[in-house]
Amino acid sequence: MHEPRGELVLRTLAMPADTNANGDIFGGWILSQMDLAGGMAAKQRAHSRISTVAIESMSFHQAVKVGDVVCCYAEFMHIGTTSMRIKLEVWSMKMPFNQKRVKVTEGIFTYVAIDDDGKPHPVDRPQH
Repeated sequence: MHEPRGELVLRTLAMPADTNANGDIFGGWILSQMDLAGGMAAKQRAHSRISTVAIESMSFHQAVKVGDVVCCYAEFMHIGTTSMRIKLEVWSMKMPFNQKRVKVTEGIFTYVAIDDDGKPHPVDRPQH
């Protein structure tokens, strides 16, 4: 059995308002949760504002259902001068909650550290 890789950054409950026409959770909602989780991890690492600049290699493995607990895990793949590449995995705990976690989605997101003017700056800049 595989386990999530990275740090648990976000956990939320899939709600009826987040469904698509088939009654499953909308993929765009899952992508949004991933971007929130990746953004929180990047902001904490950069100690500054960040901006999402790329999303690559998204894979949706299983549907998420209403009532599932959705967990986003973040693992830094590369930290450059101004950018951070983060692998995000989404695991869900299916109803009933006694079942094991299942990986439902994964992708790689790139964030850039930005200053107050929106210009890129080094991730490891000195703190004030």
